[in-house]
Amino acid sequence: MEFIGRKSEMRRLEELKAKDAASLVVITGRRRIGKSRLAREFGREFPRFLEFAGLAPRDGIGAVEQRAEFARLLAEQCDLPRFQSDDWGELFRLLARETTRDRVLILLDEISWMARGDELFLSQLKNAWDLHFSRNPRLILVLCGSISSWIEKNILSHTGFVGRISLRLVVRELSLPYCNQFWGAQAERTAAQDKLKVLAVTGGVPRYLEEIQSQQTAEQNIGRLCFREGALLFDEFDRVFSDLFDKKAQAYRKIVQQLAKGAKDYQEIARALGRAPGGTLTQHLDDLVSAGFLQRHRAWSLNDGRTLKYLKYRLSDNYSRFYLKYIQPHKEQIVASRYPDRVLTFLPGWDSVMALQFENLVLNNSAQVVDALGLSAVDILNAAPYFQTATKDRPGAQVDLLIQERFGSLFVCEIKFTRGELSQEVIGAMTRKLESLKVPRSMSLRPVLIHCGDVSEAVVQSRFFAHIIPFERFLGENAP
Repeated sequence: MEFIGRKSEMRRLEELKAKDAASLVVITGRRRIGKSRLAREFGREFPRFLEFAGLAPRDGIGAVEQRAEFARLLAEQCDLPRFQSDDWGELFRLLARETTRDRVLILLDEISWMARGDELFLSQLKNAWDLHFSRNPRLILVLCGSISSWIEKNILSHTGFVGRISLRLVVRELSLPYCNQFWGAQAERTAAQDKLKVLAVTGGVPRYLEEIQSQQTAEQNIGRLCFREGALLFDEFDRVFSDLFDKKAQAYRKIVQQLAKGAKDYQEIARALGRAPGGTLTQHLDDLVSAGFLQRHRAWSLNDGRTLKYLKYRLSDNYSRFYLKYIQPHKEQIVASRYPDRVLTFLPGWDSVMALQFENLVLNNSAQVVDALGLSAVDILNAAPYFQTATKDRPGAQVDLLIQERFGSLFVCEIKFTRGELSQEVIGAMTRKLESLKVPRSMSLRPVLIHCGDVSEAVVQSRFFAHIIPFERFLGENAP
């Protein structure tokens, strides 16, 4: 499969080649987001590329099995006799011995799995870096993992590794112009709404986008990937959560299930789960954020742009939301082959789900909205969903996306998906929203409509919206 996107990430990795010293790199991001693929593509430019991967957590897999797998891969890639070792220090020394010269890239993939069950793993890796790996000035060692919270605690914030990390990359979903490239030669002939239906399920996750068959309709692609037993996305949610969180997967899953119903603050999540605030709930939310499933959105002051304590959590992962809304409730029917193979738009609640998925896509690509408005990123104070809490002096209000720039303008964005034509009702809804916002008199309010679907001529001619931005514009913009 052609390697699509990641130009900015590749540029940052390429810069390491100019150094006259070894580099230690940490790459994190959601499962299936393309961390390993990024390292492999970078490794193509090296005379030697060695890849090691931890075994996924399962019953019966512990430190002994992890070391045995590492030893197997080391022997295989370095043409060594098969051997066994009960000491990570010895394994790292053997690897360092094989990589003392020439330009070489070493990838330790899913490092939290690799370290599982051995308390000496990290200290021995640190010693191996200091005493052996770092002595080759043309060596790059990449530590890669999906459990970002583990890496933050045990590597990025650990005193043993402080000052040793040359680069930390967080790999996020592909932007919409890159997503568009997965339709290949059919991209220009495929309508934006058809692409949106697929992207509503896959988001910008490369592993899912690779499964698109551009000659098929959106309904055929989604049906093939989601609504057949054994299909890639039929059990993907359970696999990912099991791989990431092992025996605690159910606790994390319950949080995501609640947020699939809509954004919630901390207290609302605790009440919905019947859990006391604090303790493990805080840690679980932090883990889901760092793993790429949730985003935090803080309230902020419109007076000066400073962030406030109040925040909400949003399920930002499109696939997880789609799975919980559409696949999971019908699993028994799908397994029993009773699920109808019909046009998805006839499924109950399809339009409301698509509206939420579309909003998610736009929020995950808010940088492109800023560009479409002709704004400079350096002038933006905040760009996120906005929550105005109700007080005796003002009503509560919620804005899909509010962009505040430092020269006194507020861009109030309404994100709309429709199969029909957007009528003047959207103007009335935006008018009520603008009237409810408590805004300093020195600020200008500029309503923005971001839409997928047609907009009536009456809405366009009214000139009510300062900007009307169609979804297809995001697909066609130059990829960063």
